[in-house]
Amino acid sequence: MEKYVIKGGRKLVGEVEISGAKNAAVAILPAVILSDEPCVLENVPNISDVSIIIRILYEMGADVKMLDKSTMRIDATMIKDPVVPHDMARQMRASYYFLGTLLGKFSRARVAMPGGCNLGDRPIDQHLKAFEALGGKCNIEHGMIDVTAKQLIGSQIYLDMVSVGATINAMLAAVKANGLTIIENAAKEPHIVDLANFLNSMGADIMGAGTDVIKIKGVPYLKGTTYSIIPDQIEAGTYMIAAAATRGNVLIKNVIPKHLESITAKLEKIGVNVEEYDDSVRISVDGPFVKTSVKTMPHPGFPTDMQPQIATLLCLAEGTSIVTEGIWDNRFRYVDELRRMGANISVDGKVAVIDGVGELMGAPVKAPDLRAGAALIIAGLCATGITEIEDIHHIERGYEELVEKLRGLGADISKKTIPGTSVRKAIG
Repeated sequence: MEKYVIKGGRKLVGEVEISGAKNAAVAILPAVILSDEPCVLENVPNISDVSIIIRILYEMGADVKMLDKSTMRIDATMIKDPVVPHDMARQMRASYYFLGTLLGKFSRARVAMPGGCNLGDRPIDQHLKAFEALGGKCNIEHGMIDVTAKQLIGSQIYLDMVSVGATINAMLAAVKANGLTIIENAAKEPHIVDLANFLNSMGADIMGAGTDVIKIKGVPYLKGTTYSIIPDQIEAGTYMIAAAATRGNVLIKNVIPKHLESITAKLEKIGVNVEEYDDSVRISVDGPFVKTSVKTMPHPGFPTDMQPQIATLLCLAEGTSIVTEGIWDNRFRYVDELRRMGANISVDGKVAVIDGVGELMGAPVKAPDLRAGAALIIAGLCATGITEIEDIHHIERGYEELVEKLRGLGADISKKTIPGTSVRKAIG
């Protein structure tokens, strides 16, 4: 196994380029199966979650060619069996997008119950409700989800709760269904808009993505396309907070500032300077950090995937801050690790009370999940002394070339093998 070793106390200074969005890529890559021709995808992030999906596509029979570091050509027209290998599906949550895309293509899908970060109860009942509305019959047996349909028929789908995953799966299943599908109470995240744009570029007829009502007219054929995935708003937000926590000065490039509005607004309340340009933002700090309250909500609210990172920054603020998690049940598992570094945080259910301590201290910690791991990296960068972070495979699910990018900004960070253990084999 491997770990990150960080010697804290260095200001981050310089420029960093943001990669393609993880949450968009893990939906768009399976969606290529719906195309009746090969597709070229650009700005694909080099992260382990993407590697797993590419391997799933390859094992199912797709031809995948890397054209350059972030561009790939995928010909999924050879896929005939709508079954995702069990061991791979279990490695990530987003494997459930193969349900929608295989059902949309073959009127049948068989996928193992998904894995991924343990953030509490994340049922897929809304996904199955959408499939059933379109004419699918769903069965879960021996850890496998089986969905079949004689024919997919457009229908009215009302999601009982705002769900990104269920919205995406409903879209994937509906693009080739006969007739009109209307998804109500749909999620509005940027990666849902990106998926709709990708599908429309192939000839789909999707309207309303980015609003709470999405209308899809089914089409019989989807052509090949060349499409560039949007920049990753969560990676951008993570570097924004890392720059702020170290009191640095960083230009964060290849971003869509509008996607960052909720993050920018909170950082400005805390006392961080944010300058917006056409496709970049600059972060700097020239005063104390101020307490604030944060509540995560579906887009356009503050994203749950940024909650651990901003909580880490609030550990450095003056006064008492309140962080409320409005999405997941189990997103404060990083708190015990931050306490090892001197943070003063108490948690009651979905609410964390953070008393600012001004400074954190290096310590050995473990990353309990992807975004919690990013928060611990931020803590290590601004802490005095040395921080060692284990279980970094969680972090590598969502951040491309993290060590290289941080080093480019002046951070003292390295990846090292933990003595007495076997090195974790890279995926892909």
